[in-house]
Amino acid sequence: MEYKYELHCHTNMVSQCGRVPPKEIVEMYRAKGYSGIVVTEHYSPLTFGDKSYFKPQKFIDFYISSYEEMKKYETGDFSVLFGMELRHYATGADYLIYGLDPEWLRKQGNLMALWEKDAYKLMHEQGYLVFQAHPFRWYIRRCNPKYIDGIEIYNGKCDEKTNFRALQWAIETGKLMSSGSDFHTPEHCGLGGIITKEPVKNNADLIRVLKSRDIKFIRT
Repeated sequence: MEYKYELHCHTNMVSQCGRVPPKEIVEMYRAKGYSGIVVTEHYSPLTFGDKSYFKPQKFIDFYISSYEEMKKYETGDFSVLFGMELRHYATGADYLIYGLDPEWLRKQGNLMALWEKDAYKLMHEQGYLVFQAHPFRWYIRRCNPKYIDGIEIYNGKCDEKTNFRALQWAIETGKLMSSGSDFHTPEHCGLGGIITKEPVKNNADLIRVLKSRDIKFIRT
């Protein structure tokens, strides 16, 4: 048996660019035959605003709220996991964080103020994985490969040429690979994700599966 999972998803509750509420997202992905979603809202100045520089943790409950809402619709055959799409100040690079614990996040300071090296070290101390999202999108600055674990080789909102360049970079650097729809609107549903041989019930399962490389990539 095979299982399909979305690894890049934004909702209208937290990400300003999201257009669909959590319940509807779950319904759409279940209809597409998926077995789960990783909620990866934008952890960026666009979400938190300029006033969050010194104490963004005041807004963490808001940031986690969409995951908690979507979690209400989790069932035995459909998992809802917590992740993040992190952007640091003064850079266009985006990082997908997998394995993230909401309670750990509540205790942190301003992750946007960290540079990639420090963020990578912090995430690795917790056993999380760091992937650069859509690295060849026109405004993105590709990071130093030393400070990422993987690369999003297929993004549902990128064209074929852009995704192919990401795949080539992942092969050249030997990094882990992922695929995601980059869901914001109904039209994005099911454009990406991964197919696994075993169910992913929690973040520990997700980390193990991604590290194993024993996955297929959904591309449309």
